[in-house]
Amino acid sequence: MLSWTVVSILLCFNQQFTLRFFVGLTLLDTEYYWGLVLVLLPLAFIIYPIKPGLHQNHVPVYDILLFLLTTTIAGYLIYTARTSAAEGWEYSAPSVAGNLALGCAIAMWALVLEALRRAGGLVLFVIMGLFSLFPLFAASMPAPLTASSVSLLDTASYHIFSRESVLGIPMRAFAELVIGFLVFGTALQYSGAGAFFINLAFALCGTYRGGAAKVAIFSSGLLGSMSGSVISNVLTTGTMTIPAMKKTGFRPAMAGAIEACASTGAVLAPPVMGATAFVMAEFLNIPYSEVALAAAVPAVLFYFSLFMQIDFFAGRNSMVGLKREEMPRVRDVFRDGWYFIFVIILLVVLLLVMKRENWAPWIATGLLIVLNQLFSDKRWGWAELLAFIEGNGRVFVELVAILAGIGLLVGAFSLTGLTGTLTTELLYLAGGQPLLLILMGALTSFILGMGMTITACYIFLAVLLAPSLIQAGLNPLAVHMFIMYWGMVSFITPPVALAAFAASSVAKANPIETGLQAMKIGSIIYFVPCFFILNPSLVLQGEFLDFVMHFTTALFGIALVCAGLQGYMGRIGDLRHCGRLEWPVRAALVVSGLLFAAPGGGLMPLSPFQMTAAAVALSLPALAVAWIYARRPAVA
Repeated sequence: MLSWTVVSILLCFNQQFTLRFFVGLTLLDTEYYWGLVLVLLPLAFIIYPIKPGLHQNHVPVYDILLFLLTTTIAGYLIYTARTSAAEGWEYSAPSVAGNLALGCAIAMWALVLEALRRAGGLVLFVIMGLFSLFPLFAASMPAPLTASSVSLLDTASYHIFSRESVLGIPMRAFAELVIGFLVFGTALQYSGAGAFFINLAFALCGTYRGGAAKVAIFSSGLLGSMSGSVISNVLTTGTMTIPAMKKTGFRPAMAGAIEACASTGAVLAPPVMGATAFVMAEFLNIPYSEVALAAAVPAVLFYFSLFMQIDFFAGRNSMVGLKREEMPRVRDVFRDGWYFIFVIILLVVLLLVMKRENWAPWIATGLLIVLNQLFSDKRWGWAELLAFIEGNGRVFVELVAILAGIGLLVGAFSLTGLTGTLTTELLYLAGGQPLLLILMGALTSFILGMGMTITACYIFLAVLLAPSLIQAGLNPLAVHMFIMYWGMVSFITPPVALAAFAASSVAKANPIETGLQAMKIGSIIYFVPCFFILNPSLVLQGEFLDFVMHFTTALFGIALVCAGLQGYMGRIGDLRHCGRLEWPVRAALVVSGLLFAAPGGGLMPLSPFQMTAAAVALSLPALAVAWIYARRPAVA
């Protein structure tokens, strides 16, 4: 696998920097994409057995045959790429060697689905398999899914020879952007960035009340934004932060819930988000830097809410921080790992200032490796280099198998032209009410997020639902970000709650209790998407003054919501002092906080001024009552 991984990295590096293999040979995009498929997809049959747990010590003969068959067909598709593009094979049977080409198309279709089943699971395989066959039966489907049917051979040709299916938006995003950022994220992990971020978090936050939990928020946010994986983030940072939280008084379920929320939010935080963000940039045909900037404000709101929840929870329970003598010093931490911060700043500058998206991760990775070899006491040897390459290889293979399979869904709807029809039908069903469409989108994203990866869920709804919301007058970037956010909600929401359940295994806590606590701690994640889809200024779409106003009121509103949920208010104190009025006060704080945070105007029936006035009218009496009772002895 090591050699194939090196080849895939070199292929991408050659394409992004237009090196032309140093001999003047320039690959077509399709040749390059099929080249990546050739070196990565066959490995899915070697890495993932036909059934989980089987043949861990050897590769069976049938998997070797599948490896060879996939390699051969991908090689044939590279060889015929220029001919197929010139003759339009995606729309009609090839005029030369037609039976061989069509046979290869059908075989590759089946091989992509089998690789998807092994890497992505049975649920994803069934959904994508059925939708890839949809063009064959489109005429027999009930409204609003009715479309003209297409023959099996024409469907296979479109799936394999076009740039809209297997080689569609998901695969293009992987080939053009994702590979470079994955390499950068892996380089950070293998050069010790995880330990640096955790030590930095302990040095900055560890001694404050609830300090161990604040460390989890800070470190998981930094590390997770680099890795792009919720579960791996939980299982890496959680092994250090969860025991520290339990040591300072957090119950196991609470400690697991905090880590689950912090790790979930990290995938939505720039500069490196996950594969989904790059696919979104391809769908919207905008630079990735614009997606990353748009994601910054919601991420800040989410992490601000986590921080306030923890601070108020710690205040209510009279928690203290970790001992100063047990914490590393900021100066020492920066001295040992300053180059991590430097490289991330360089990446941001290349992305946002110089607009070199394709080059940015490669330059940042190269500089990181050089600085690590010069200044770190954990310099790479051959063993570390091989581990770094192998770590990249496994991620590459998994993503290629999943993204190529998901591309079949995009191809099926592109071939039948159903997307436009479905948009019209959904708008009709919603009665022209965008709010109803938003509710439908949130519910559908949540349900699909339970059984599909976030990328698969996002692509599914970006094809089916996003056009309807955009045609209803909503901002395109806000719509796509909304879909991605709601697809992530299931990571902390029972009955699935994968992040919470993974954290509960580390915390040795009850999984359902951990999930319920995660819902409470991360509750703002359910509202933030609604805020920015109702007013896109919170994803930096619109006037700067609108953004400043809405962002300020959102921060204040979130603080009030957190106070109401935790029963504690900074500068006021424990709301239990209010006695029988505690719950009315807490409810008033939550409602007024949501009124502050929710932007007025647009789809909302109240203007921004009316929303703010209502929030002030509700919050001031509640805060006054809390202030008065806080000055009295506690009520039993």
